[in-house]
Amino acid sequence: MKIAFLFLLFQLSIFTNAQTCDELMEFVKNENYGTTYRSYDSDAVSKVTFYDVSIDYQSYYFAIVCFKRNNYSYNCSEYIYQVASNTKSYYSMNYRESAGKAFWKYIQPYNETLGCAPEM
Repeated sequence: MKIAFLFLLFQLSIFTNAQTCDELMEFVKNENYGTTYRSYDSDAVSKVTFYDVSIDYQSYYFAIVCFKRNNYSYNCSEYIYQVASNTKSYYSMNYRESAGKAFWKYIQPYNETLGCAPEM
């Protein structure tokens, strides 16, 4: 029942409040192990974790971005983005040069998909 509810929300893209976004983030984290890319030298991006979630035989791709607070990597705010299937590959090939630039080029364009991203 919960999966069917979340599937309906995905299809309608109505993730608009923080509670729903937090619930979605917890669901995604609990569904699958993610692949994390840490950015120790970045001023803003602490880490990005990519998840593949399968619901009713359809794959969905997510990036959970942890933005640094006060320039400390252990103290960050997480936001979830629904991204394309190739976003992880593009980000992983470019984040070492600049995690911020890779974020802006490959993840931020999906900021309105779920409505869970911060306003920048």
